[in-house]
Amino acid sequence: MDKTFNSRREFIRKSAGASAAIMAGGILPGFSASSYRRIIGANNMLRASVMGVNSRGNALAQNFAFQENCEVIHICDVDSRALEKCITNVKKVQDTSPQGFEDFRKSLESSDVDILVVAAPDHWHAPATLLAMQAGKHVYLEKPASHNPHEGELLIEAANKYKKSVQMGNQRRSYPNVVQGIEELKNGIIGRPYFGKGWYTNNRGPIGEGKTTAVPAWLNWELWQGPAPRKDYKDNIVHYNWHWFWHWGTGEALNNGTHMIDLLRWGFGVDYPVKVSSNGGRYHYSDDWETPDTQVINLDFEEDITMSWEGRSCNGKNIEGSSVGVVFYGEKGSLLIPAGNEYTVFDLKNNIVKEVKDTREIDPRDAANPSSHLDALHIRNFFNNISSGENLVADIDSGHKSTVLVQLGNIAQRVGHSLEINPENGHIVGDRQAQKLWSREYEKGWEMKL
Repeated sequence: MDKTFNSRREFIRKSAGASAAIMAGGILPGFSASSYRRIIGANNMLRASVMGVNSRGNALAQNFAFQENCEVIHICDVDSRALEKCITNVKKVQDTSPQGFEDFRKSLESSDVDILVVAAPDHWHAPATLLAMQAGKHVYLEKPASHNPHEGELLIEAANKYKKSVQMGNQRRSYPNVVQGIEELKNGIIGRPYFGKGWYTNNRGPIGEGKTTAVPAWLNWELWQGPAPRKDYKDNIVHYNWHWFWHWGTGEALNNGTHMIDLLRWGFGVDYPVKVSSNGGRYHYSDDWETPDTQVINLDFEEDITMSWEGRSCNGKNIEGSSVGVVFYGEKGSLLIPAGNEYTVFDLKNNIVKEVKDTREIDPRDAANPSSHLDALHIRNFFNNISSGENLVADIDSGHKSTVLVQLGNIAQRVGHSLEINPENGHIVGDRQAQKLWSREYEKGWEMKL
């Protein structure tokens, strides 16, 4: 087992209370710690199916399997290589081998599945979540909540209709020191905050010009496309580069900006803006990449608050010493939340007033598994909501609101001008061109229907 999961095992030992001794040593001869914890937790065991396991989903599957009252029983992916790899990895964690499915809908037919974990490409997020709720499953949904704003609204309606828990993967809402920092902000540690800036930087290379070619034997391209209207397979889309095509992805703004905008919206306690603008473009390379590699989104709120997100996919120069983070600016100072589980408070003269650190390292540029030990806290909150009604820290209503802010930024970018927004519901006002991007066209038979 790798170092990451040894660290996670240590984290669970420290946080699981009385069960720690059992996990560490086991009691019954011939039983491993992970086998034994499944016996003692059998009455409230949650069984999960994980969809989309090439990268992030692989890490999530192992993290879910590591939780003391969860068993991952199904792994679903249209890439046979990723499917086999993830099954092997999960078996190492929980000592039982999950069943593999090319089509996740077959997994949803099983009454044994309680939870669907969705980590597939963005165009699948909302449709898969809706199908799961309709099949009676709870959903852990990686960000963003949807490919377009209309899908997010449908998910809120569906969660209310089908009475299922949907937790979005805004994991920083479960980081203990970040939670503390946001509480301090709301309690006035920097006075009234009125401006916030978020950012993400990286050094991504070019993706070239894709060639139409035969679909690889390991890939079900038809099912990979799913709800999206059909296109020919090209050799620079699968995997990961789909992020940079509007047809399937949502660019860096939703790939990483969603997390930072969510922190800002949470800290300010706001929902929808009154005005949104975006500037930028694909500047560094000349290739098939459609979404901006350089983008600045600005959002103005009627509460006399402005927030901004800066994304630089092809220049990794840090801001405030971190590749990712947010700063709140207020009447008495500022509050910085960088990549990890930490925050720093400054006065107006840039003196440090308070600094709260976490010794565990986080790599925000690790797309698959930047912070597994902290993600576990987010997963536990999801489980507790299902089993005992504990409030979700990132429910679908909250997740949609944060997602739609960056979606509005992308829409402004695509139409080339700022947008006037209804602050009651986030809808675009008086702009037919922009309103066309509120939803999308679907492949016939794949339309989302409640």
